[in-house]
Amino acid sequence: MSVVDSRGLPWNEPPGHFGGFSKYLVNEENEGSKYFDFRISRYPIKGLVEQHTHEIAEQIFYFISGTGTVWYGDEKTIVGPGFTMFVPPTINHGVENTGDEDLVFIVATSPPNDVPRN
Repeated sequence: MSVVDSRGLPWNEPPGHFGGFSKYLVNEENEGSKYFDFRISRYPIKGLVEQHTHEIAEQIFYFISGTGTVWYGDEKTIVGPGFTMFVPPTINHGVENTGDEDLVFIVATSPPNDVPRN
């Protein structure tokens, strides 16, 4: 077991994410996790994750604060605090902050290294 003060971890702008930043709380680089990564993301007004798919990864999104629009396959849904979205492999998905404050959410991805995006 390890306990990390995430306040010291860096924020980064992942590929295909525009105007928003993610902080990897648990991944192979900082914790040695081989089977998933866990991150918090913060997107300002109009920040977005372009619509994309992952070949083998599953993802779980949990929305903490703010309001946004998510795309899931052919569906579009407004989300806010307390909403959860599960995305299986090959399903087109994306997120946009359509509210009037930062959109903050947590994402868990397994396996963690399914980087290629379509």
